[in-house]
Amino acid sequence: MRSRSPLSHVGEARSGCGNCLPPLPARTMCVRRFLLAIFILILLFVGGAFAVYQFGGSFLVRQAAPGGHFQAPPSQAGPDYVQTDNWLSLPDTVPPGPGEWVPGGITSPPAKRPAAVFYIHPTTYLQKDRWNAPLEDPESQSRAVLFVRSQASAFNGVGQVYAPKYRQAAFGAFLLRSEDAQQALDLAYSDVDRAFDRFLAQVPDGPIILAGHSQGALHLTRLLRDKVAGKPIASRVVAAYVGGWPVSVAADLPGMGLAACERPDQARCVLSWQSYADPANTQLVTDVYDASIGFTGQPRRREDMLCVNPLTGVRNGAAPPSANVGTLVPNATLTDAALQPGSVGAHCDKGFLLLDGDIPALGPYVLPGNNYHVYDYALFWANLRQDAQRRLAAWQGR
Repeated sequence: MRSRSPLSHVGEARSGCGNCLPPLPARTMCVRRFLLAIFILILLFVGGAFAVYQFGGSFLVRQAAPGGHFQAPPSQAGPDYVQTDNWLSLPDTVPPGPGEWVPGGITSPPAKRPAAVFYIHPTTYLQKDRWNAPLEDPESQSRAVLFVRSQASAFNGVGQVYAPKYRQAAFGAFLLRSEDAQQALDLAYSDVDRAFDRFLAQVPDGPIILAGHSQGALHLTRLLRDKVAGKPIASRVVAAYVGGWPVSVAADLPGMGLAACERPDQARCVLSWQSYADPANTQLVTDVYDASIGFTGQPRRREDMLCVNPLTGVRNGAAPPSANVGTLVPNATLTDAALQPGSVGAHCDKGFLLLDGDIPALGPYVLPGNNYHVYDYALFWANLRQDAQRRLAAWQGR
């Protein structure tokens, strides 16, 4: 049976109508009250979006900030990555992990692939009752599985996907600049760090692809700094896909040990992009970015923000919608998706990726300021798949 919209319950609660069938005048009053309730909710949403748009996110921060102070868990409380239960996706599991999913029209991944993929999912814990998500929380883990399926799957044509669970920093912690928030992010990174060590133990040689999104991309930049830069493993990296997170070419990349991806046939390099539609308000990003220090100890500057166009693999590139070989468009229940080619183009502008063309309906999660952050991978899924194939070929030809 088809479920009703949550708004219908709001209307019933406020009007007192429920499933009754009163005479026409009373029914009309119920409908008017119901529409008024919807109108108020819309005003609240638009008002909230306007506050974020105008005031740099202070409204959003106040609504999402976790209460109390960060409390460090016992040192032995972290996930043991020898245990398969602490991974969202691993190779050779039955049934296959979400990283093995492909949309219709794409050939299923071969059993043997030359590369291995380490993928770090974005923030999926939206509660504010604690600073870090518990691994046993079913709602956030379910969301994480969806991101593995819709993002990490782009790379399964060339590599088997390893995607760890981790005690991610809560959504509110990710918005704040405080000691509590930093401790929450550090705890999350400590899990990712140990998961990466286990990944390397399982894949001691051969090419690797590193990918993350949002909070996962932040942790990926730290992994590159701590585990890759200046170390032999750097020669194994095909590419690092730092989606939905700003990277400074001058203040970050020298500390991360890899160059910017300038060309589509370049290996051992970093891609970063942040997707917005026009008119774009990037203030939530730029306010924090402009006040931050990069891995080299130098301040980050807006003019140094890395933008690699996922449609072409070219730094500061532009491409028309016809260059897009497939945007991943989900069904209403998010249980499946289909590729839609030729709809979305994009061009880099002042470090951000601005969308062109006819953007399909991807879902209700476009953020204020026309920020398509949630869809950074879905918008360019098939092109990212091709990009990984080209860069692997370049790595193999070195």
